[in-house]
Amino acid sequence: MLERLIRELPRFFSPENLAFLAQGVGMTLALTFIGCTLGFLLAFLLVYLRQTPGWWAAPLRLLAIIYVEIFRRIPFLVITYLVLFFIAVFVDNASLFLIAVVAICIYSTAYTAEIIRGGFESVPRQQIEAALAMNFSRWKTLTRVIMPQSWPVIIPPAVAFMISFIKDTSLVSQVGVFELTFRGKELNNMGFSGILVFGTIALLYFLMSYPLTRLGAWLEKRLAASRHHKPQR
Repeated sequence: MLERLIRELPRFFSPENLAFLAQGVGMTLALTFIGCTLGFLLAFLLVYLRQTPGWWAAPLRLLAIIYVEIFRRIPFLVITYLVLFFIAVFVDNASLFLIAVVAICIYSTAYTAEIIRGGFESVPRQQIEAALAMNFSRWKTLTRVIMPQSWPVIIPPAVAFMISFIKDTSLVSQVGVFELTFRGKELNNMGFSGILVFGTIALLYFLMSYPLTRLGAWLEKRLAASRHHKPQR
């Protein structure tokens, strides 16, 4: 086994194979950041609808709650297949990249909506009532009072979710998306040792995730410090 690994190393790390793996890394990062960023923005809208007061908004609040409760309890791979078959009904030869982004967006919206809701609810109710008493509109209260104070609560777990989803993108290889794990399968099918191929794939996932993990830890400390900082008088 060791002799085989040594013999395959020069051929495995050829410029062509490195470019092949780089394409997989690029696809993995693109899927993660596009899908999770869109999901994060849609999650804000979902939470905004969920917290809309008044009897007339009751159906909107109910739909938002149902969406979150359903899609947080369905595995991501199942969501991917549902999106694949649903889009196939209406669009022939739909882009697999688009299918994967939509699936990630649906999944990340449901999860980050709970993170955002927790951040909004961490703001003391008295401050929201004071803003409303000063004739602030609901939108102005959200942007001037709630959001600035909720960022320290929202950003660290949201970044952690995005980092963890770098690994979960490997599941879209099941529907044929050319991300990193799929590229690894192709190299393995070319005859390269599975240990060499997937050991390299594991290392690449680590190299993608670890710097972002450190960034998330730094943001958490920085935001926690700013949140608890009391201005001197």
